[in-house]
Amino acid sequence: TRDPATGSSEPYGDYLPRSQGEDVVAGIRNTFTLDKLAELHPGPHAELLEVMGTLEKHYRDMCDIEFTIENDELYVLQTRVGKRTGEAAVRLAVAMVDEGLIDETTAVARVEPAALEQLHRPRIRPGSRKKALVTGVAASPGAAVGRVAFTSDQAVRMAEDGEPVILVRPETTPEDIGGMAASVGILTSHGGKTSHAAVVARGMGKPAVTGAARLLVDTSARRATVGPVDINAGDEITIDGTTGRVFVEPVELIEPKEIAELSRLLAWADGIRTMGVMANADTGEDAARARERGAEGIGLARTEHMFLGKRLKVVRRIILADDPKQRDSALEELERLQIGDFEALLEAMDGLPVVIRLLDPPLHEFLPSRLELEQEALRRVRAGRPIDDLQKMSESVARWEEDNPMLGLRGVRLGLMLGQLYRMQARAAVTAASKRLAAGGDPRLEIMIPLVAAVEELRRMRTMIEEEIADAVNSGHDLHVKIGTMIELPRAALTAGEIAKEADFFSFGTNDLTQMTFGLSRDDAEGLFLRDYLEQGILTSDPFQTLDLEGVGRLIRVAVEEGRAANSDLVVGLCGEHGGDPKSIALVRSLGLDYVSCSTPRVEGARLAAAQAELTLEQPVDR
Repeated sequence: TRDPATGSSEPYGDYLPRSQGEDVVAGIRNTFTLDKLAELHPGPHAELLEVMGTLEKHYRDMCDIEFTIENDELYVLQTRVGKRTGEAAVRLAVAMVDEGLIDETTAVARVEPAALEQLHRPRIRPGSRKKALVTGVAASPGAAVGRVAFTSDQAVRMAEDGEPVILVRPETTPEDIGGMAASVGILTSHGGKTSHAAVVARGMGKPAVTGAARLLVDTSARRATVGPVDINAGDEITIDGTTGRVFVEPVELIEPKEIAELSRLLAWADGIRTMGVMANADTGEDAARARERGAEGIGLARTEHMFLGKRLKVVRRIILADDPKQRDSALEELERLQIGDFEALLEAMDGLPVVIRLLDPPLHEFLPSRLELEQEALRRVRAGRPIDDLQKMSESVARWEEDNPMLGLRGVRLGLMLGQLYRMQARAAVTAASKRLAAGGDPRLEIMIPLVAAVEELRRMRTMIEEEIADAVNSGHDLHVKIGTMIELPRAALTAGEIAKEADFFSFGTNDLTQMTFGLSRDDAEGLFLRDYLEQGILTSDPFQTLDLEGVGRLIRVAVEEGRAANSDLVVGLCGEHGGDPKSIALVRSLGLDYVSCSTPRVEGARLAAAQAELTLEQPVDR
């Protein structure tokens, strides 16, 4: 009854004379439009339009109709609510409100939140018959065409020459951030929807396909293969992060268009929801974009993302310094940079909360691998060049290596063992807030301590941060800084009553909480066996995409209830990847959380999902 691709109110359809319905849908013959039907059969055409109007009024939605004409008489065979694109869904919902067919609440409930993320991304033109070479995990929506680069440095160089680049890696690491930023899309052979490549790509608003297991990537040879097909550096490929497909040729894309109706739909959603929606953002630019999308603050600023690129050398000086003076010098340099980072975030979100998480990952992530160092040493030996510096670096890397670094010296443990680093970050955040106050701003700084398992860890960190706040207050700045923790360990959830006495807020880091609860590595499981678990029905859904109700959800419920019982002012949010998943948003709303935080491209969908969660909540929870 309307255009399912654009939402236009004009009737849309295919017609073939002297044919059956199968001939129309099979795509083997060129069909006519309904205008041609009007020429051939004006009477049935007019009757068809009348039937369309009747069906729309009855179902109060766009309808898909199958009909036939025999001896110039119209027969309607069947009808159903029509499928539509995200763009059409938004336009149709708003148009039908204006036409009086539905009310605003129905319009909000009718649009799929996940579709909104795709509205701002290029997509493959519908009807394209290009054949995909390989299919992986649809990790970040949108499509991109670019030339292949197999290393981060190569991607940066190609982008500087004006080439659109697809970064192809077995998997990405923090060292690849520069190349990821320079690329228009990312493709990896390992990983899933919560791998490093997927999370960073979503945050950057770039399409990504991960876990393309048939893609064998040889970065040293700068070549990838899928069976007999070779992909070389510089080859042009297309990736579709919405479907996970990869093409070894350019495919025509459709650029996104602004949809005026979207702001009206989201305004209706905002009037319904009671749960806040914040953004995970690490730069001032990201924060500004998030605010434009309606984010009500930053729920997670990952400081480790600020340590990469050109700053990596400074971080390595801190880690590897033998002389305390060298370490202090590097810390001072990094502190100056961090002050600028935090100022930019606070300025972009002026008047709204900004939650800065102190360093979370293990320090080994900022160091080169020993294998890479050995390979570089071998190349130098062959070229007759000295390798003393590489040997020294390799020895230092060995000192920091851990058998299981994700359960090792990271998060608050790192802050306790390497106190200068956490104190520097806290001081930089407080200094940035003081500077924003002096500039007439309204900074709402909150500092979050990651990986807390015991209340004493948080107590000691809180004391250290409060010392830095006190120094700023003594300097004449009226600062009010909230201090909280990320609940990402089962023990933290089960002892939340004690931890809440030392915390102003909880933020559930459900990426790690899911890993720890299931005993799964999210980077490995999705690529190795999780798909088999889903196909065999061992699990009903991917716990890294949709929050697990029985296990992880129960831990969250316990933590919320016991945390609020101990601290009635406790603010509770969620900042894992589940914060952008509509089903997970509905779950955490039923658990009484105050807000969710998600990557910037998912903010609009989260606003809509939070409103839909409110509509389906049987017993609203008072905030």
